[in-house]
Amino acid sequence: MTAEATTRTPVEMFFDPTCPWAWMTSRWLQEAAELRDLDVTWSLMSLAALNEGRDLPEDYATAMDHAWGPARVISAAVAAHGQEVSKPLYDAMGERFHPGGRGNVEEGPAVIAESLAEVGLPAELAEVAFPEGVGTVPEDEITADLRTRQQRVVDLVGGEVGTPVIALEGTAFFGPVVTPAPTGAEAARLWDGCVLVASTPGFYELKRTRDAGPQF
Repeated sequence: MTAEATTRTPVEMFFDPTCPWAWMTSRWLQEAAELRDLDVTWSLMSLAALNEGRDLPEDYATAMDHAWGPARVISAAVAAHGQEVSKPLYDAMGERFHPGGRGNVEEGPAVIAESLAEVGLPAELAEVAFPEGVGTVPEDEITADLRTRQQRVVDLVGGEVGTPVIALEGTAFFGPVVTPAPTGAEAARLWDGCVLVASTPGFYELKRTRDAGPQF
């Protein structure tokens, strides 16, 4: 192991591929990682698993039914091909869902197929997205994995938050939620601020009402 490797700060980001706010945070974190020597692990979580059994508005319930598919595909891809495929597959899906403007539920199957092809993963992985149809969650090892992943996030930050979640230096927090994603010195400065608040004992929350949508 090189001296450089030992000085890189380990960070873990938890994402759901369908969440535009997680996408914004991931673009910022990529930038911050280069400027602050971060070693980022990109870990899947599941908004669909988080919201199981909850009384949701009809449109959001529909979105959660469809959110199982991309998460199931990433879960299966990681199980078969290793953690290293998580970020490239997330990037491929996210580029299409978010800046690509294809986040509507009808585009999901095409986005999954195109993303697998881009990353060089077997097309057959798309078959795990909705093996029993949208709206039916199969009780299989993939669903179990997603529930386990989501429970790990809940154990870190509680069940009242969604995605993104970032863990560093023994602390995890929801956010930061940003738009547009900071770059350059601004990205580094935001990271430094996150480290500061995360290292403050008893610190829980900073928040204001969002008045803008994701600016990809």
